[in-house]
Amino acid sequence: MKPTLVIVGRPNVGKSTLFNRLTKTRDALVADIPGLTRDRHYGHGKVGNKPYLVVDTGGFEPLAKDGIMHEMARQAEQAIVEADVVIFVVDGRTGITALDKEIANKLRKAERPTFVAVNKAEGMHQGVVVADFHELGLGEPYAVSAAHGEGVRSLVELALEPFAEPGEDEGRRDDLKVAIAGRPNVGKSTMINALLGEERVIAFDQPGTTRDSIYVDFERGGRKYTLIDTAGLRRKGKVFETVEKFSVIKTLQSIEDANVVVLVLDARQDISDQDAHIAGFVVESGRALVVAVNKWDGLDPYVREQVKAALEAKLKFLDFAKFHYVSALKGQGLEQVFRSVDAAYRAATADLSTPQLTRTLIDAVAKQAPPRNGIFRPKLRYAHQGGRNPPLIVIHGNALDKVQDSYRRYLEHTFREVFKLQGTPLRIQFNVSENPFADRKAPEQNRRKPKPEPGPKSKAKPRPALKPKSPAKTAKG
Repeated sequence: MKPTLVIVGRPNVGKSTLFNRLTKTRDALVADIPGLTRDRHYGHGKVGNKPYLVVDTGGFEPLAKDGIMHEMARQAEQAIVEADVVIFVVDGRTGITALDKEIANKLRKAERPTFVAVNKAEGMHQGVVVADFHELGLGEPYAVSAAHGEGVRSLVELALEPFAEPGEDEGRRDDLKVAIAGRPNVGKSTMINALLGEERVIAFDQPGTTRDSIYVDFERGGRKYTLIDTAGLRRKGKVFETVEKFSVIKTLQSIEDANVVVLVLDARQDISDQDAHIAGFVVESGRALVVAVNKWDGLDPYVREQVKAALEAKLKFLDFAKFHYVSALKGQGLEQVFRSVDAAYRAATADLSTPQLTRTLIDAVAKQAPPRNGIFRPKLRYAHQGGRNPPLIVIHGNALDKVQDSYRRYLEHTFREVFKLQGTPLRIQFNVSENPFADRKAPEQNRRKPKPEPGPKSKAKPRPALKPKSPAKTAKG
């Protein structure tokens, strides 16, 4: 099992920069803004032959009693409990602070192996920069620069020294990635906590609580999943903060990184154009999709009918997706959501038989032939699978550039029905067959020689005179 390295420290000391350095990614948002990271953020790294799990935490303020800082402190404390090794990051340029001392007291009580990383030490004398931090009583401080990578590898190697190298099969990942997406404050984080059975991410009654995309590994029914809690997506005109703009980018990247997206809607708010925009981006990305209409509990029958009518009107293009009416707060309906997630992933990655695809195509054309486009009627000859996740069906024939969009939709519906591809977008690609003789030259003997152009009239040559017959032949005759 991989050892878990947990990064803790007060706000704005460079924890997320160190996280990105350890994972060799840009997964964690980094900006010169205190309190940017709020939830625990998990990633994977490797030094030498030793892989590890690394956890980024929000700014740790142990004395916070309420509000978002209190929730962030709870998340950090929970991460420390799960840690095999704690990396306590402090700021070498600011020096030791009262908050650093409070955090050190918490870490001593937690009794976890702890390494003090004195960050931002580039260009400074190491002996001088670490001197003050011996006062924390957590052992030898180590000077590092997360931004430049100085001293980071040696620190991690030292932290992983007690752990053995893994076996051959350990560390291979085939998790099903499920992104939970939607507008702000629709209950995405509450849904993840309900699925996990613990307060894994901060669920706060305030839009924009989640700023980064949080990856959470868990196992259900013997299968491994990675849940991705994403920041809420607002309309462009309402995105003002620089941090929120980065959050939107991270959310869109997480949707593209996922295998299946669960789009969470709020039944107690109007189904808006923004919900349709998010759903449209999921479809364009080719991700399998399940729709969870949250906060369904407590609504009277009339309101429920109104919500279903609004869904039918605004999200009609999601007719391939399964809709579920759930309550994340009470955990109602979430089991069915995950059944649909599994089914959508199976549909997205299904292997489609070429003979069966071609037979389905021929039957569809026999039932309804493609309409003429001018003097041309497209001829659809055969089909095969061109890709998965999403499924791509390639159709070959003649004049296929004349196929109308309505007929394309008819074919999509037919293939989806025959192969039971519910929960995933389906793409059709038309390949026009070329004339194999178009570029071939005719054989030399079959070519007609062009007639010579008439030139100026020439004088006719006189015929040669006939020779007179010999007398012998004349007498004999």
